[in-house]
Amino acid sequence: MGDKTMTADEVVARLESGMTLGIGGWGSRRKPMALVRALLRSQIDDLTVVSYGGPDVGMLAAAGRIRQLVTAFVTLDSIPLEPHYRAARERGGLALREVDEGMFLWGLQAAAYRLPFLPVRAGIGSDVMRAGPGLRTVTSPYADGETFVAMPALRMDAALVHVNRADRLGNGQFLGPDPYFDDLFCEAADAAYVSCERIVDTAELTREAAPQSLLLKRLAVTGVVEAPNGAHFTSCAPDHGRDEEFQRYYASTPWPEFAERFLGREEAAYQAAVRDWRKEQGR
Repeated sequence: MGDKTMTADEVVARLESGMTLGIGGWGSRRKPMALVRALLRSQIDDLTVVSYGGPDVGMLAAAGRIRQLVTAFVTLDSIPLEPHYRAARERGGLALREVDEGMFLWGLQAAAYRLPFLPVRAGIGSDVMRAGPGLRTVTSPYADGETFVAMPALRMDAALVHVNRADRLGNGQFLGPDPYFDDLFCEAADAAYVSCERIVDTAELTREAAPQSLLLKRLAVTGVVEAPNGAHFTSCAPDHGRDEEFQRYYASTPWPEFAERFLGREEAAYQAAVRDWRKEQGR
């Protein structure tokens, strides 16, 4: 229960090729991008990635780091389909296991509960059972006799999430309108690494925000990384919104060109490169 602070590179040093890696956030919202960028600076590949996908998936797919993706969607929100992910998928660069959003949630919940599966109505009557190899149904043992999808647990070796505030013990705080499912990602993984906009004293976590914002408990967290603007270019309300201009640039730029300019060096260099790009745009 001691000090769990780490650097992004120390987190990546604990990861390995071939792992199943969960990435929190939702689409282009509060993604742990500083940790993803650190992962891209490493040689780790052959990953199974579990994510409500956004640019985290797009970048890792474009870089050839994903063997299999488990997802309900991959979007940049204001840009409906993540273009670098689409390009990787079209060239056959990764295997895809796509499930309904509700099924994905139940898979996280099952893993957090350490259950092999949970029954869910989502997916019944749709093509998800045909398109999802290995999915099975289960019948209620009670008088109703209802049939459910038996959603397998989405168990992960490690999870990466980003929050607004955290203390050194691993308690994480969401200050925006939606926690998404980052607490479940952490509980469903063998190890969980949390980046945050700012590390604060434990007492400050409840000074102005409701205790209900503290969904992320220290018992489920392995390491904490202070990463100001670490969700860029995704949103991290109320600290900052999505950088729409930069996101459009990312989406319209060939991957090798984008990676060469922004992703080859440490996080401070990335943030400086973004500032330089903004100056070039006259902003």
